[in-house]
Amino acid sequence: MPLLVPPRALIALATAGAILAGPAAAMTVQPVVVDLKPSGRDASATIRVENSFNAPLPVELSVQALDLDENGVKPTGKDTGEVVVFPLQAMIPAGQTQAFRIQWVGDQRLARSRHYYVTVAQLPVQMAENQSAIQILYNFQILTNVASATGHAQLSVDRAEVAMITPPAPPTPVSGALTAPPADTAQPNTPRPRPVLFLKNSGPTYGYLSQNMLRITQYDPSGKQIFTKLLQPQDIQQSVGFGLVGPDTSRRFVLPVDLPSANGTIRAELSRAPNQ
Repeated sequence: MPLLVPPRALIALATAGAILAGPAAAMTVQPVVVDLKPSGRDASATIRVENSFNAPLPVELSVQALDLDENGVKPTGKDTGEVVVFPLQAMIPAGQTQAFRIQWVGDQRLARSRHYYVTVAQLPVQMAENQSAIQILYNFQILTNVASATGHAQLSVDRAEVAMITPPAPPTPVSGALTAPPADTAQPNTPRPRPVLFLKNSGPTYGYLSQNMLRITQYDPSGKQIFTKLLQPQDIQQSVGFGLVGPDTSRRFVLPVDLPSANGTIRAELSRAPNQ
């Protein structure tokens, strides 16, 4: 299916990342996070794209590898060929759902986990010669993780500190796009003391902060406890997302928890959630 760009149409692009949640009005993709293993039945997974338009929906899938660092995921723009998807293109009828398969075809003895974005992109359609319109095209990025063949994630708190953080302004909603978790709208431009967590993963495969419980405790300069809060896995996922930490790396998280003071120290204690 060639990429057809209409000569007399304006094209707007709405991108939805894997950390976002919520249904789109016209196109939905589930799931948005895929966890694979390098061999066996779990080396592949199925995603489903639903077309809620009243017209056929042309889509194209692509793969690019990710680098993971302290700030999260960084797209490389490269397709290593180790993850394949099929079909690569489809025309989904109005009101119908199309299944796509994601398959790991790389090393079955993978020593360190690998990470990718599988992008589901809506293609522009050819319009009549005398017709002008605006086409809004949706791109959905599916975070695809391939675990190492052996070993487990080993998450631990490297350090925690207090920082004055200015909460981001509420995002401008895009009609039909996925929406992020509710923004913090109370005095969004005012810096506030918040905990900054540096999480280390000493294992050969990735881990999720959101599969853990996290207790934050603050002490004033004299050592007196002035604050404590226990974050459950659902609290972490709603506020910072899944919290992916790559193998043999560290990641920085700013937690949306308002502390009573910018002074003193904080302690962060990580514990595995019982049902994880």
